[in-house]
Order: sequence, then C-alpha cells, then structure tokens
Amino acid sequence: MSSITYSNLILKKRESRVNGGSHLQYNGLRAIETVKLTANSASCKPKAVKCGRIRAMASPAVSAPKRETDPKKRVVITGMGLVSVFGSDIDNFYNKLLEGQSGISLIDSFDASNYSVRFAGQIRDFSSEGYIDGKNDRRLDNCWRYCLVAGKRALDDANLGQQVLETMDKTRIGVLVGSGMGGLKVFSDGVEALLQRGYKKISPFFIPYSITNMGSALLAIETGLMGPNYSISTACATANHSFFAAANHIRRGDADIMVAGGTEACVTATGVGGFIACRALSQRNEDYGKASRPWDTNRDGFVIGEGSGILVMESLEHALKRGANIIAEYLGGAVTCDAHHMTDPRPDGLGVSSCITKGLLDARISPEEVNYINAHATSTLAGDLAEVNAIKKVFKDTSEIKMNGTKSMIGHGLGAAGGIEAIATIKAIKTGWLHPTINQYELEPQVTIDTVPNVKKQHEVNVGISNSFGFGGHNSVVVFAPYKP
Repeated sequence: MSSITYSNLILKKRESRVNGGSHLQYNGLRAIETVKLTANSASCKPKAVKCGRIRAMASPAVSAPKRETDPKKRVVITGMGLVSVFGSDIDNFYNKLLEGQSGISLIDSFDASNYSVRFAGQIRDFSSEGYIDGKNDRRLDNCWRYCLVAGKRALDDANLGQQVLETMDKTRIGVLVGSGMGGLKVFSDGVEALLQRGYKKISPFFIPYSITNMGSALLAIETGLMGPNYSISTACATANHSFFAAANHIRRGDADIMVAGGTEACVTATGVGGFIACRALSQRNEDYGKASRPWDTNRDGFVIGEGSGILVMESLEHALKRGANIIAEYLGGAVTCDAHHMTDPRPDGLGVSSCITKGLLDARISPEEVNYINAHATSTLAGDLAEVNAIKKVFKDTSEIKMNGTKSMIGHGLGAAGGIEAIATIKAIKTGWLHPTINQYELEPQVTIDTVPNVKKQHEVNVGISNSFGFGGHNSVVVFAPYKP
C-alpha cells in the first residue's frame, strides 16, 4: 500500500469580520447569512459540533499501489437491476439520461393540491408481473415491490435465475439491500388506522412491512439465498454503504456473490410533507422539469424521487468459474461521518474529502487515474458546493475529470439514489458516453470542473467514482472501472 501523509487542520470558531473569503451559513438547507473566513479556517455551526484539532488525510501519493490481483478478492459486477422513473429496462433508462430527458412530473399518487411542493420523480406504470405474485403484491409497500423487481432483474441479468440458483450453494450468496425510510406508506397507513379506528384495525403487516431490513429479507425468502443478509440505513448514503459492505464480505471470503443496493418509495403524503417541513425541497411548481439544477446559482432544493438500484457483486474467481458476463469491476470504497450536523454538510468538506481519499486507497488507485465522478449533487444550496470543494481538495488537477448529476433528471431517490447512480456510472464505463447534467443555466463560479452541462459527452472512463451523502453526516464513496483480466 502506498505511503500517505497527514496534515493538521485547525478548525477555528466563526469570526464575524476577518480577512479572507466568504462562506454561506445554512439553516436547514437554505442560506441565511454570509460570514468571512480566514484562508486557513472553516466554519462550524454553533451548538452543532465542538470544533477542535482534526487530523485529516491528504491525497495519496502519485504512485498508487498495485491493484488487487487475487481473483478471490477482486470484486466484479455481473448483473444490474433497477426500477426508475424511466422504467426497469436499463438500456432504456440510460438512453433517457443521455437524451437529457426530465422524469419529473406532478404528483398524483396522493392529493398534493394543498402542498407547497406538488411534483416529484414519481414512478408511473410500474408493473411487478412475473416477479411478485398477486396476493403479496397487493399487501407490499412499494419500497419492497421495487426491491423485489430490481433484485430479481439483477439476478436474471447475471444469469442467476431460479433454475440456475437451484444448482448452486445458496449459503454462499448473500443479500444486502438497504433503505433510508423503509415501508413508509404501510407505516403511515398503520398510524392512521390506529388513530381513527383503534389498535385492532392495524394491519398484521404493519411492523414487518415497515422495518428497513425487509428488502433483504424478502428477496432472500423469494430466492432462497442464505448467505450474509441484513440491511444498512444511512439515509441517502445507504446504497453505497451497502455496496461497500457487500464487497468486503466477498473479500473476506464470507460469500461468493452478494446482491446489494438500495430501495425507496417516499413519494407519499408523509414523505413529501416531511421533507417540505425540513425545507429541503425545490418549490418550482410551475416549472418542475427545471427544478433540480445541481450547481446552478438559482437552485432552491432537491426534488424527491423513488425507485431501486441493485447490483450483483461477485468474486472474480467465482464469476470466471461459472462463465459469467463481467460488466465492470468494483475497485473499492469508503465510508466516513461529518460529525457536524443532522442535515447540513460540513462547510469545509472534510468528511467528504477524507471519504474520497480513503476510497481511492481502498481501491489502490491514485487521484490521477480518476476521470469521471457521478456526483451526489442534490441541488441544495449547501450540499452542492461542499461536495465540489471536497473534490477539489482531493483532485488537485481536475482538467481531465468530468462530473455529472443524475438527480437533475430523476430526482433524489434517497436510499435508492446510490444504487441507481452506480448503474449510471457503470453504463458510462460501458458505453463511453456521459449523460448531461440538465438545467445548467448559470454555474456557480466555484465549480471549475466540467459538469457535462445540458448535452451528453463522449468520454472514455478510466476510473469512475460515485458519491452518496446522507442526513446525519453519512458519507459513502464507491469506485468502479472497466474490467481488465
């Protein structure tokens, strides 16, 4: 492993008037004031965290260590499955992204006419036919319906249909699908039944279909997979956390195959209402197709979305033995915490930059090898610039890097976002085309990286990273590359 250096960062308390650049402070996800910062200081929100001396990892040395060569520890992607606002066919999904098409529409899954936000990346015309039997389909929360369809489609894509699975050691195949919110509609309906009609009217499925582990559980029950099985719930960082943990199970020898990703269905009265209360959502009701605008100076919040994105991750040794089609390689990842605030990112970007750095070290690559970033880029005032500042700390020369925001077209899928965006990253690697970041009208001056504005670009991806960050300060980064024997 390459040597790394460390530097001390002193995080100083906020000063009202000092020489240096300005930095926005945030209430929730909205700017409320501007304060001056010295060149060597960073702002810490009062009462949110005690600022002290923090040791931060600098970028890895230019000469990266040799990549993993042990076929038992190399992790490859052999299947992908999704449910999205553009349907469940992956090629069609990515073609829509390349076209720069917006999947945002007015909400009609519940009466949102009195809501201050009336649009979302709502999934329409969803069909589970052939994947879930009718009786269960009627009972399930959409969160788990999306998970089962995406998961089974990923297994089919990996040539691991039920007949093939019956011939394999299923104790060596695990499932790790997380959700930020779980079965929110089932939970809300249960509470409503309790308040209006009493506890005896609560559905017997209230608890099992609400809890966040049920995606992994149901997918295993349906397929008979008996390997490592649990869920991770780290808000919008969930899916990347799941990929990272799943890969480590393979590397440790706990499993040969892991089915991993995220699922979410929060376009409900409770979900949308709750994020409105957080003051996190864009309110462009009259121009909703242009509401999600990452890095644009006039962005006003994110657009809530839903769906599921799941990968079949497999040891290279096992994939080669069974003659699997290898789509791409997972090189590594990392997880960190901002330790700063429930909803706001650290203004100095330290949690994110250290996560990227650790991810590159885990992947055994240097920053110079990365030339594509699928950014978290939610279109919030605080988050977009914090991520860019962190990226610029790690990648000193960004001239060869292209960075785009998938959420500009499909909204923010919360716990599913990283799963769907991992598929977009892998499709970029496979096709050599990057989808645009749409709704780019006036770019923030601090954003000096090519954001692929409004029109797709041809780009041969050497190494791509996908970022996901969640409420609570959870950071997760995963690294993918073309598979090379």
